[in-house]
Amino acid sequence: MEGLPLQTLFHFPPILQSPSKRWRDCQFASLTVKRLPRRGLLKASGFNTILLCVSPVFAAPIPEVKDEPPVIRTLKLDSGVRIQEIIEGEGPKAEEGDVVEINYVCRRSNGYFVHSTVDQFSGESSPVILPLDENGIIKGLKEVLIGMKAGGKRRALIPPSVGYINENLKPVPEEFGPRRSLFAHANEPLIFEVQLLKVL
Repeated sequence: MEGLPLQTLFHFPPILQSPSKRWRDCQFASLTVKRLPRRGLLKASGFNTILLCVSPVFAAPIPEVKDEPPVIRTLKLDSGVRIQEIIEGEGPKAEEGDVVEINYVCRRSNGYFVHSTVDQFSGESSPVILPLDENGIIKGLKEVLIGMKAGGKRRALIPPSVGYINENLKPVPEEFGPRRSLFAHANEPLIFEVQLLKVL
């Protein structure tokens, strides 16, 4: 099949068929299309580039630079415990031999939740009271709490060597499921987020 001329396949208005006429010179019933330079269009709309250079009032506002959040540094202790100070707190520091009241969240090192003293849905807390001695609390958590001030908050990665080396060390959840989950992962590092409520 031979190729037919384009005009025979489609019906164009006569004004578009002649190559001598261009779009800018086309006239329709109520519309005349004229070519207008961009600079003239901008000046006609009231936009003047000189005003932007002379008077910054007409320029776009420069957003305020907000203070960057403080960098949370990690302190590594000799035992392998890594501590991040989230909130410093106020008041007297907890020392070895003190009794403290804390809230905590315990997670596995991959982020999976193990146990918390704060209910995630209602926000109710049931703080625990712990003595800061070798026999009552896991050694890694004791190292985290010593030196904290009331109201302070720390995040710590506690290796298993200073974690739950036996089942008598606190804090241990009272419920069977969380306790079982905790001891199932006692041989891996645990992340504790601890808030010191008060030194008793």
